[in-house]
Amino acid sequence: MTAPQRKRQHPQPAPPPPPPMAGEAAQGEPGKTEKNPERLYVITGAADGGRAELDLVTLIVAGADPPPSVPPEQAALLRLCTSPLSVAELSAYLHLPFSAMTVLITELITAELVQVRVPIVRQALPDRSLLEAVMHGLQKL
Repeated sequence: MTAPQRKRQHPQPAPPPPPPMAGEAAQGEPGKTEKNPERLYVITGAADGGRAELDLVTLIVAGADPPPSVPPEQAALLRLCTSPLSVAELSAYLHLPFSAMTVLITELITAELVQVRVPIVRQALPDRSLLEAVMHGLQKL
C-alpha cells in the first residue's frame, strides 16, 4: 500500500500595497511609517524666505476658496480652514510635520489667502489689587 499523495498548494499572489498617505510610506508593520524628506522639500520648495512665527495653537482661517494657481497641499489647507483650525490640527489632518506647515502657511499669509489668529496669552499672575478687592468683598458678606 502506498501513502496518500499531498497536492502542493501554490501561494496566492499578494494584493498590491495601498498607495502611501501624504508624507508617509508604509513599511511592513502596521502603525510604523517611514518619512520621505524629498517629498517635503518638493512641497515646501526652496523656502529661503522668513517664516511666520506660528505656535501649535495658532488659529488659521481661510478668507476665500483656493484659487486654481495654488499647489495641491495649499489648496487642501485652504479647504480645511473654512472654520478656524489650529496649526497642530492642520498638521495632523494633512499628515505633514509642523515645520512644513509653517512654510506652507507663511506662503499663504504673504499671498493674503489666510488670516492668523494668535492665541490669547494670559498673565502669569492675576493683578494683586483685583484679588484684594475680591477678598474684601467676600469678607463684607
